[in-house]
Amino acid sequence: MESEPGGHARRHPDNRADIRDFLAARRAQLTPEQVGLPAGGRRRVPGLRREEVAVLAGVSTEWYTRLEKGHIGGVSEDVLDAVARTLRLTPAERTYLFDLARAARPGGAAPRRRKAVEVPPRVRWLLDSVTLSAAFVTDGRLDMVATNALTRALFSPMFDSPTADGHGRPNFARFYFLDRASREFFPDWEGGADATVSLLRAEAGRCPDDRALRELVGELSTLSAEFRTRWAAHTVRIHHGGVKHLRHPEAGALELTYQPLDLPLSEHEIHALTLYTARPGSASEERLKLLASWSATRTGG
Repeated sequence: MESEPGGHARRHPDNRADIRDFLAARRAQLTPEQVGLPAGGRRRVPGLRREEVAVLAGVSTEWYTRLEKGHIGGVSEDVLDAVARTLRLTPAERTYLFDLARAARPGGAAPRRRKAVEVPPRVRWLLDSVTLSAAFVTDGRLDMVATNALTRALFSPMFDSPTADGHGRPNFARFYFLDRASREFFPDWEGGADATVSLLRAEAGRCPDDRALRELVGELSTLSAEFRTRWAAHTVRIHHGGVKHLRHPEAGALELTYQPLDLPLSEHEIHALTLYTARPGSASEERLKLLASWSATRTGG
């Protein structure tokens, strides 16, 4: 805790447990052979020892032990880079480590509820102009904050779910972990659940002072053992494209490609514009066109 001018205390988020668990988890995933060290006989726990990471990163064992206990706020970028290279962190994991270090520096803010960012009309016009792809905007907590008509038809199980908020706005994480219908809608439920938690973990590193995000994680941790297990693994993911299989209650099986794009709406909150589309000439394209036709009819288009 620090003092502001005038003697008032100012808190910044205590993320030492996140730092400790993340570094320990990544260290446990590496074997001595992977980093060019002799195995050294049987080990009480899997992975590298702290002193081995310290030697490879060029720091003292005492220093690295202190770092792994969460004392990361004053660490230089060069040292963090050395630790990231030693632990063979992915680009997403490296970003997460640097986010944790930034948040741990003195002067952070107390957890606060960020004011919702209004999606400007130009973005809503863009979404509405897209008719053959599902297009929507999500925030860092994986709320759908703006959608086109095809999105509402394609993701109707999420919009109809009791996990949607009072304004009918779905949240991917709540739907995955608090609605059994998600297992029918997403055939690869395990993979999607892993990715969902990894995206939330990355957001928690970037914005540890977001009270709404903390409340979401707390709710899911309390109500879902599946979420708790994945959250404890400290896996991190940054948005990227891929293929998603859906089992729609009306249109049937769909194989769609998706691509998220960063959407700079605010300095304080991350947003992504995502499009789901089908391969031209495929059965999924025909089913997506059928959904688009239904959605246009229902909205009077």
